[in-house]
Amino acid sequence: MKYQWKQRIRYSEVDGERKLTIPNLVNYFQDCSTFQSEELGVGCEYMEEHQKAWVLSFWQIVIERRQKLGEEVTVETFATGFDGLYGTRNFVMTDAKGSKIAYAYSIWVFMDLKKGRPVRPQPQEIAGYGTEEPLPMEYAGRKIPLPKERKQGEPFPVRRHQIDTNHHVNNSQYVQMALDVWEEMGTPSKIRELRVEYKKSAVYGDMIYPSMIEEQDNTTIVLGDEKERPYAIVQVRGEN
Repeated sequence: MKYQWKQRIRYSEVDGERKLTIPNLVNYFQDCSTFQSEELGVGCEYMEEHQKAWVLSFWQIVIERRQKLGEEVTVETFATGFDGLYGTRNFVMTDAKGSKIAYAYSIWVFMDLKKGRPVRPQPQEIAGYGTEEPLPMEYAGRKIPLPKERKQGEPFPVRRHQIDTNHHVNNSQYVQMALDVWEEMGTPSKIRELRVEYKKSAVYGDMIYPSMIEEQDNTTIVLGDEKERPYAIVQVRGEN
């Protein structure tokens, strides 16, 4: 079943160019799937009561153009499959004319928070979503290669405002961290595509040890712990 959410790009969501920031684009997609779950009765309250959660494992987001302040947009999401512990989902953002301006592919893992491990969702926990045909797009691999030679950045702590309802760093906050690292250590350019592989959850008080490598076609930012074990790997590709 497809779910849609209409919105105008707000002042609090744009950057100095009056365009929607990349982390807020992630929030739009994430919020859309959350709203669908809430309407189906398997949202935050249900998950908290049953100590379950859908945890994001992978993002691939393609940006056709940046959305402008005040622009009316429609965000759509739909599940494309459930296979054991995993669920896959597409997202599409369109403008007032119906033109596609951003779209995404995502992989989620269903977690039993009490046991601390992935489990199969119960039939009633996924039945309402149904499944749709996957969005036609060029799908990238789930695993992002981890370059060995990387420039090391200054470590920084996880802040309380970066924590979500699962008491972990929110998915979009990893993206913001990575873009901040890129800004400080590299030569940022306009982003055409973003991939994020989530490896493990950071919590309030953890220290993030960033590293980065800029290559011809893309930039890879690793957000790791003190032993360089990644929390998340973020890869950005600029416009051609």
